Amino acid sequence: MTVVARGVLDDRGDGPGRLGTGRAHGKAILLGEHAVVYGAPALAVPVPQLTAVAKARRAGGDGGDEISFAIAGLESPEVTSLPTDGLQHLVTEFRQRAAVTEPMRVDVLVDCAIPQGRGLGSSAACARAAVLALADAFDRRLDAATVFDLVQTSENVAHGRASGIDALATGATAPLIFRNGVGRELPVAMAGTARTARRSDPAGFDAVLVIADSGVSGSTRDAVELLRGAFERSPRTRDEFVSRVTSLTEAAAHDLLQGRVADFGARLTENHRLLREVGISTGRIDRMVDAALAAGSPGAKISGGGLGGCMIALARDRRESAAVVRSVQQAGAVRTWAVPMGRFAGHDD
Repeated sequence: MTVVARGVLDDRGDGPGRLGTGRAHGKAILLGEHAVVYGAPALAVPVPQLTAVAKARRAGGDGGDEISFAIAGLESPEVTSLPTDGLQHLVTEFRQRAAVTEPMRVDVLVDCAIPQGRGLGSSAACARAAVLALADAFDRRLDAATVFDLVQTSENVAHGRASGIDALATGATAPLIFRNGVGRELPVAMAGTARTARRSDPAGFDAVLVIADSGVSGSTRDAVELLRGAFERSPRTRDEFVSRVTSLTEAAAHDLLQGRVADFGARLTENHRLLREVGISTGRIDRMVDAALAAGSPGAKISGGGLGGCMIALARDRRESAAVVRSVQQAGAVRTWAVPMGRFAGHDD
């Protein structure tokens, strides 16, 4: 099987063969990153306005398998090749799990609006969208567990030791609690997903989540290795970190279900303190967190792999979210997104 980085999918409808489409979206970690790979729970939220849409067109011609992957979108208006290491494993697994016997000659183009290296799930979303597009192109129906496994195959190559939360959260429709490879969506309304505000939702978690980009790329792989080394030198530090994050995340999940915004915010800030102490945060992220809190946010923290990337801040309403946005921009944020929840989920920002 050959996975190549050449080739651009012509989506004008004049190419040969069946066209498949797949969609995914971004995510943000609320609590639990880095502890999750040691068995702790984590909370994540979908970011539906950050999308990845893949189109896979089966090509004609004779010969063996040949698949090209390319990407376009937010980072560059130009179409560029995608790294193929993780995708090579994904394609190999896809052929086996989907029972594809005919030659796989296909061009895949991913239109991705999720910035890379920001902890927002860009690699998992692109992989998920590509899996779904390939399944559509080859007329295969994949269950959720198979899609997860295929995305996780790519993620493990991209990030080293991937927990699996990105592979699930990039397809979630509500906040997700995840532990040991198993995720469960919580009944909290989210804008832009299949679960928008409904009167029947038992959780009255009414808030706006502000996501702010520090403008500096992070590295999940480097952060994971940094912590692994530190925890190997001091298992006690690891145990204390995992235990404390576990308690915070479990309590935060209850806060979500009970609509306790202020308590949830306090747990965000405490989780940030723990991540800062183990060396995952940066000076700019810390300044942005402080700026959000000074603007009235009930809680804020770094989000994702760390060593750069994004921070998140909670706001109790749209007016407070606007104040938080202004404050974090003054502290160095280069762009922001607002994710409405609960009664604010009826309209996207």
